[in-house]
Amino acid sequence: MKVSPIAAKIESSFQKQARSNKKPRNTYLLVQSDKLDINLQLAEGMDGAIQANTKQPNHLASVGKLFTATLISILYEKGKLDFNDTISAYLDADLMDGLHIYKGKDYSDKITIRHLLQQTSGLNDVFDSLLKRMLDNPVFQITPREAISWGKAHLNPVAAPGKRHYYTDTNYYLLGLIIESITSQPFHEVMHELIFEPLEMKHAYMHGFSKPEIKSDYPAASLYVEEVDLLTVEGVHQIDYAGGSVVAPLDEFLVFMRSLVNHKLIKGETLERMVNDDVSKGFPQVGFRYGYAVWKIMPIPILIPKQYYCWGGVGITGAFMFYHPATASYIVGTFNDASYNRKALQFLVKKVIKELLRYQ
Repeated sequence: MKVSPIAAKIESSFQKQARSNKKPRNTYLLVQSDKLDINLQLAEGMDGAIQANTKQPNHLASVGKLFTATLISILYEKGKLDFNDTISAYLDADLMDGLHIYKGKDYSDKITIRHLLQQTSGLNDVFDSLLKRMLDNPVFQITPREAISWGKAHLNPVAAPGKRHYYTDTNYYLLGLIIESITSQPFHEVMHELIFEPLEMKHAYMHGFSKPEIKSDYPAASLYVEEVDLLTVEGVHQIDYAGGSVVAPLDEFLVFMRSLVNHKLIKGETLERMVNDDVSKGFPQVGFRYGYAVWKIMPIPILIPKQYYCWGGVGITGAFMFYHPATASYIVGTFNDASYNRKALQFLVKKVIKELLRYQ
């Protein structure tokens, strides 16, 4: 196997991308493939006063939604819920009251768990507005439940349930509350119990909600939105919640992804549904489809050959976690800066997957 050329080419591309300008400050990449005999872990840049290190825990932003969707799928397999259940079966009347009123009609009791997972509930997104308030007012605090109520009062839904894909953290706040309702436990405790502990992700935790079993020798890597390190914003974890929040070294994100792909967490047929019960209508990224928190890179004639197909999760801070079936490769990384949201996906496709395909 031509291992060295793969590693050398990907590392060179990663270094070039990371050093191309002042943004991003700290970048991380893991590429693992038994098929290609490659195990590459890279870190570039300075994280505050320290050199970026591959052992640092990283907050991969909305990549955490894939963990939330997996928890829902685990509860599905335990017979605790069905994807087509209406969410009103699990959430209290006060929260549901006036949740989704679109063009004068109340659709609140029409929203299903599947709609939340697929981002097709039609609800608006509270995250950006509330994050701006936090950045403008450091003492501003709000819980996930309060955030949903704030959305009811200040934002209008964008469509009837099932009629349009609209990416919103609001959907995943609701999923987190449904998980809490079913288990009678806080969301972060369920995450530890059903995912972190069985997979021995000993350094993993939920930012602002929990602690790792073993504290890392290295600080969590900074991640930036509009020049502000989100990990320093008091209370931001509350509007991250089930829409993100997972923090772990990249090699533990790899443990999760390998376990998901190899049916260690959920059955093959359930994973198949998560990946392939997808939507494309209204999805903002050309060449992508969206399943249950699953982003899929889809073939486009001439532009994207079918060998590039892969699936995984994406975070707004230039984070990604993907499995590439053609080369049996796992690719996890982050540029830790919201300005690299699109550039990160371009790097994934053009500089990593393209190179892996040359040596399959």
